[in-house]
Amino acid sequence: MEEDGAVTVYSGSAITDTKKNPFSIKVGLAQMLRGGAIAEVTTVDQAKIAESAGACCLVVSEPIGPGISRMADPSLIKEIKQAVSIPVMAKARVGHFVEAQILEAIGADYVDESEVLALADEDHFINKHNFRAPFVCGCGDLGEALRRVREGAAMIRTQGDLLGTGNIVDTVRNVRKVMGDVRVLSNMDEDEVFTFSKKISAPYDIVAQTKQMGRLPVVHFAAGGIVTPADAALMMQLGCDGVFLGPDIFNCSDPYKKVRAIVQAVRNYNDPHILAAASSGLEEAMGGLNLNENRVERFVSAEETY
Repeated sequence: MEEDGAVTVYSGSAITDTKKNPFSIKVGLAQMLRGGAIAEVTTVDQAKIAESAGACCLVVSEPIGPGISRMADPSLIKEIKQAVSIPVMAKARVGHFVEAQILEAIGADYVDESEVLALADEDHFINKHNFRAPFVCGCGDLGEALRRVREGAAMIRTQGDLLGTGNIVDTVRNVRKVMGDVRVLSNMDEDEVFTFSKKISAPYDIVAQTKQMGRLPVVHFAAGGIVTPADAALMMQLGCDGVFLGPDIFNCSDPYKKVRAIVQAVRNYNDPHILAAASSGLEEAMGGLNLNENRVERFVSAEETY
């Protein structure tokens, strides 16, 4: 491996168009967001609040409603870009490379190929090497994460709750699964890596690179159900580089205070005194986040088996 780490596997001109940003630059742009909170916004006012509260980046999305979820209105994205000074990310449907072309054309700093939106292609993801903008992709396990990296993703987002319920259990499970597999991989003999890469259906060279680095070869954020400072600190202590905050973070009387508290928690995730101060006075964020009936039934049945 060369000094560029994961970047070097894409140095061949057969994969990377010389007119596009080299993968190393895209990874570097994504690394600028490490240690920060990325807030999802639907209006210019929310974008200004998130920026003033310390968010490192904004994700522009359409308000949740009935019907098919698609990329946000380009005029809204441009309006928010003009209103704030921090990077702006926009979502495109999985496999919808034309939406990605539009987002890049209007100047989106990052493109999120989001499984939260409706799928445009059930079998194929966007070839992200064909774009100048860095891409963010979701994953639920290590194999999926490394496949997205091979396609050109410069940031991985381990996704949990997709319904906006505020339930963090799926996010914790998926993050622990990814981190656990990385630890297992790091302790393998070189001969075992071939079988492991086949088992998780990931390219061998990326798997070998992950073993060498002892972590994902690109920036790793967590998303889904993160609505309190404690949630954000939990993700950071589990090994993530940052967190995504859903649009429900603004459904309270003082969204600035809530976003600011989570930003402080991400920056000071190992200091319980700062976390306690950040969590104080956030009753709206802390209450009402109960497991649904299916979860309760599953936990009850698990208890009965012991």
